[in-house]
Amino acid sequence: MVHAKPVLLGVLSLFLLCLLSASIELVQCSSENKVILSLKEFQWKHNGGAPTCLSHKSRRLKGATILEMKHRDYCTEKKITDWNKKLERRLILDDVHVRSLQSRRFRNRVSADESEAQIPLTSGVKLQTLNYIVTVELGGKNMSVIVDTGSDLTWVQCEPCKLCYNQPEPIFNPSSSPSYQSVLCNSSSCQSLEFATGNSGLCLGNPPTCNYAVTYGDGSYTRGDLGSENLNLGASPAVKDFVFGCGRDNKGLFGGASGLMGLAKSDLSVVSQTSSVFGGIFSYCLPSTETGASGSLVMGGDSSAYKNQTPISYTKMVPNQELPTFYFLNLTGVSVGGVGLFEASSTNSANNKGGILIDSGTVITRLAPTIYKALKEEFLKQFSGYPRAPGFSILDTCFDLSGYQEVNIPTLTMHFDGDAEMKIDVTGILYMVKTDASQVCLALASLSYDDEFGIIGNYQQKNQRVIYDIKDSKLGFAGETCRFE
Repeated sequence: MVHAKPVLLGVLSLFLLCLLSASIELVQCSSENKVILSLKEFQWKHNGGAPTCLSHKSRRLKGATILEMKHRDYCTEKKITDWNKKLERRLILDDVHVRSLQSRRFRNRVSADESEAQIPLTSGVKLQTLNYIVTVELGGKNMSVIVDTGSDLTWVQCEPCKLCYNQPEPIFNPSSSPSYQSVLCNSSSCQSLEFATGNSGLCLGNPPTCNYAVTYGDGSYTRGDLGSENLNLGASPAVKDFVFGCGRDNKGLFGGASGLMGLAKSDLSVVSQTSSVFGGIFSYCLPSTETGASGSLVMGGDSSAYKNQTPISYTKMVPNQELPTFYFLNLTGVSVGGVGLFEASSTNSANNKGGILIDSGTVITRLAPTIYKALKEEFLKQFSGYPRAPGFSILDTCFDLSGYQEVNIPTLTMHFDGDAEMKIDVTGILYMVKTDASQVCLALASLSYDDEFGIIGNYQQKNQRVIYDIKDSKLGFAGETCRFE
């Protein structure tokens, strides 16, 4: 066994004692402010060849429905042969995704000041960064959909299709479903499109039906018409007249999925349309990329559906007028290895008055330059003695850990209003750019400017139960080993 670095005798003894426990894989042991990461277990694992992400696993528990959630990499039909290239590309795409979100906020600010300004037909979402898939039943047909808290409109590919990308399961055919109905132009659902997507509904046909168009940050798009259909989320009762987009012209890298599930806050989102059944509450536990790994999406607020190992701590959601359907929180502090770095007032100033966004579609967490600089300096102070490696893309704090089997890393915690906190899992602190561990980086990045909003990415949300309670406008965190049981 190779140790991370010679340390004080007491710490070394504790480390050796911890290795006697064989029940934990990634983390053999942790002190209060340090955790041990096994680099061998940390390497991204994927066997490939999985034909589909379609999962029939779900269960009903009192007032909640639990759906199996998978990482999109597990659903790739072809084996991933060059993980280094894939991990590097993910960071590049994530940077473009964040730039799109920031520019969308700026465009919305301009449109609020200029009543005649047009909102572009572009979502801030970068589709290749949306990593998590669940299976739902629409009109009696199983559909695998990408989950996104930064989108409102749910859509699937539909026949007849002018242009459709390849998907494993049959394309939804509304003409074969007796419960499907077109949504007309004068309906409230059509009028809700502009608030939900930034685009007003187009009126085509006779009678005029409501058409939509959404273009994503990478040039992918979906165009079609709004329809209503029976939606089943696992074993829950059917949600009748669920409004969704029937995509007739779709192009992009949506691999392994029939469409997208919107979990933001507008009237067209799944959360709003199912509120009579689930009370406006959902939660998830995001899985890793290992073959066979799965997490869960829970619709409803029955806490017995959670498998959290730590108590749930709640913080209030804060409104953001520029991105009103997204989920923002008030970050009050961060700590590295138990060392607090900011007072609430200084964090609020650097975090912008609109709060920090929590987003399932962003990969790497972004912090204001002031906060990130202090965090980086403290991390380097506590994680000293390891060979440095060049930065890559958005990650500027990197190490060559190829000569180590385990490393002892400081804990990272984010603090929010109401004494809520999110302790970042050990697998979310470092990002392995090179699979031989010759380039492993601190998995957080700095924004360009202090007036941009921070973002909590999905990489830091792994092995967390994240609970969205829209009714009471609060969000909860709890540590949980993500798996569907």
